Amino acid sequence: MYHSWNMNPKVGKQYAQYFSERYQELPKTNHSMIAYGNGRSYGDVCLNSGGTLILTKRLNHFIEFDPTSGLLKCESGVLLKDILDVVASRGWFLPVVPGTQFVTVGGAIANDVHGKNHHSHGSFGRHVASFELLRSDGERLVCSPASNREWFESTVGGMGLTGLITWAEIQLMPIQSTFMNTLSQRFESLNDYWKLMEQAKSKWMYNVAWIDCLAKGRELGRGVLTSAEHTVKPMRSAEHKKKNVSFPLTPPISLVNKVSLTLFNSMYFHLPRPTQVVPLHYLPYFFPLDSIYHWNRMYGKKGFFQYQCVIPPQHEKSAVEALLKTISDYGLGSFLAVLKSFSNIPTAGLMSFPREGATLALDFPNNGRKTLALFNELDQIVRQANGALYPAKDARMPIDMFAAGYPALYEFQRFIDPRFSSSFWRRVTR
Repeated sequence: MYHSWNMNPKVGKQYAQYFSERYQELPKTNHSMIAYGNGRSYGDVCLNSGGTLILTKRLNHFIEFDPTSGLLKCESGVLLKDILDVVASRGWFLPVVPGTQFVTVGGAIANDVHGKNHHSHGSFGRHVASFELLRSDGERLVCSPASNREWFESTVGGMGLTGLITWAEIQLMPIQSTFMNTLSQRFESLNDYWKLMEQAKSKWMYNVAWIDCLAKGRELGRGVLTSAEHTVKPMRSAEHKKKNVSFPLTPPISLVNKVSLTLFNSMYFHLPRPTQVVPLHYLPYFFPLDSIYHWNRMYGKKGFFQYQCVIPPQHEKSAVEALLKTISDYGLGSFLAVLKSFSNIPTAGLMSFPREGATLALDFPNNGRKTLALFNELDQIVRQANGALYPAKDARMPIDMFAAGYPALYEFQRFIDPRFSSSFWRRVTR
């Protein structure tokens, strides 16, 4: 059974067909189709109830790599991990990485993923030089910012609806070491966060804040800001020792609850931290949870939700405060509560989520009506602030919020392949 990473929502029967060679044709089927990479999206953007999933993980070959220019050409089922394993030790790195390296190249493009450095590098699609788009009528379009530009812009962030990406060219960035210089700074309130982040954006390439989502009163929004940049002093990769573990089973109920959250958040906030810059390998900095295989199981059989929004700069301070206060009042939330800043760097896609402002993302155990009631209140805050929700992290977005958050929606619909659809798309456009 194929599901998304948060195991929610549950969908009906899906028919799966492997796509193993980039030269082959799309399957002949009476059902609608959508690409399914490694299933690391949250929600149903990669699911297709009653339809066909085109499994792309066998499209996992490197095609060409220029070690001088850093231009990489690979098939769309290649994982970001595969790329980093090959190029990081050779002095190259992906310009943008999300919170997990277990994402396919095709998925990274289709969801125009972002990382901790949007203020300096924008989102993933800006670093894609070209890709091939296979349409259901057999047409193959090589798309780039200069060729078939409209197709390029509709496919980046297009949620896999314009056709199947078979291969892509990505422009990597040079690095001198596989290690990062990192600095962690504790802040006591949301006001302190805004001041710290403003300073950090001008000094560091990467910035991300963990927020204690249960804090109240004067401590509302307290957390830890972690900043980083690639070291200029080479260090040997062998200095990093991998210590991966696996979450063994899915418990009947979520292990993430108010008691466990309160304990974890307090411990994590008060954890002693160095006051100086510390070298750290890129793996634990960018992908701390990747060392725990199947960590999604801790939320139990009902799965969980992720709620990620972006708030424009003119409303970010008041809206983020209101969001955190509402979450704290409900006593819900997660140890994964992330606050970052997006810059005004233009996206490459019509339907891309990143835009200037603040983005807040939290995981929530699926507690049924109580969780959905909280989301309804959060939606009202986001609506009033003219914000938007992220399709790749959504399992219940209202139709009106999708339309309001993506003003290019009707222009985008012209480029949707008539044979492609997803459970998400039908849910938010019915």
